[in-house]
Amino acid sequence: MNKQLGHRRIEGLDFARALAMLGMFIVNFGVISGSTANGSQWLIQLQSLFEGRASALFVILAGIGTALMTRKAREAKDPILIRQSKLTLWKRALFLFVVGMVLYVVGWTGDILHYYGVYMFLAALLIATSKKTMLFTISAVIIVSQWLQIQFNYLVGWHPKYILLEYIDFWTVEGFMRNLLFNGYHPVFPWISFFLIGMIVGTLDLTNRALRKKLVTVGILLGVIIEIFSKVIIHFSTKYFLDHDSALYLFDTGPIPPNIMYVLSNSASAIVIIVGCMYFVETFKNKVIEAIIKTGQLSLTHYVGHVFIGITVLEVFDLSNNLTVVFSMLYACCYFLGCVFFSIWWRTIHQRGPIELILRKWSN
Repeated sequence: MNKQLGHRRIEGLDFARALAMLGMFIVNFGVISGSTANGSQWLIQLQSLFEGRASALFVILAGIGTALMTRKAREAKDPILIRQSKLTLWKRALFLFVVGMVLYVVGWTGDILHYYGVYMFLAALLIATSKKTMLFTISAVIIVSQWLQIQFNYLVGWHPKYILLEYIDFWTVEGFMRNLLFNGYHPVFPWISFFLIGMIVGTLDLTNRALRKKLVTVGILLGVIIEIFSKVIIHFSTKYFLDHDSALYLFDTGPIPPNIMYVLSNSASAIVIIVGCMYFVETFKNKVIEAIIKTGQLSLTHYVGHVFIGITVLEVFDLSNNLTVVFSMLYACCYFLGCVFFSIWWRTIHQRGPIELILRKWSN
């Protein structure tokens, strides 16, 4: 996807995308290798920091990219351009949805792309709306999501023995829609809010350093306040009127379930990381950073590749059960390094990654 502001590519976004992808590798390879609770406590805690946050960062970056891609149509307020932009986004959404479903069929049940395609399809309807409308939509999504989590059993559909690993009725209409909208790994309620938050950020002048400082300040303050409030309210509610599990369910900032605290905390940290990456790239850019930028530009290819190559290697060599967190993190870092080398080589021949090129041809 073209992440440009005017005619200038914002390479800090590509750098952030690469970091988000590394975080997803760490989480996904950890789950596949069964290492999420096997090893040094500090490494387990470090690995857990990426759970939910890397994916949320990835989706917010996608929203920013969508806003930048549709900027001309939005600012011109030309109905024809807006309609063309929506059609392009819908084509891309369909492509991502199909690719994601293929990944699910081959065994990657943690796929995010088919959800991502639905976010994009729905968000396309809002590309010409005001920030107020977007904020109202985000607020409504978050509130409805929290209501759903309170009203219904969040674990329905998950295998009682393999909770959050196997979804029993995914291939039924009811099960698929429940997984997609309510309790899958990245359900539309509330995950589309990350995409829409990214779209709002993408409408801002991200080259303005004063604005960036405000974004970082607000992000840090919001993140710290939410984390402190989460801990305090969990402690208070557990002491007086809720059991510990219920308090965590409602007020924890972890990804399961993705409650209001989770959305706010992860949005705040993602914005801080994105702005930090932009500043870092502009200030310290060198050949290593350029290589990581190129890796971020091929993120779709690498995401698909980590399923067909990275996870397959673990399964072929019987490395997908009860390994240590040290192994899974080293494996993720080594695989990411391989992605960097591939990106350097590929970009000497082509401007876009192989799957990015197919996506562009399909949507144009």
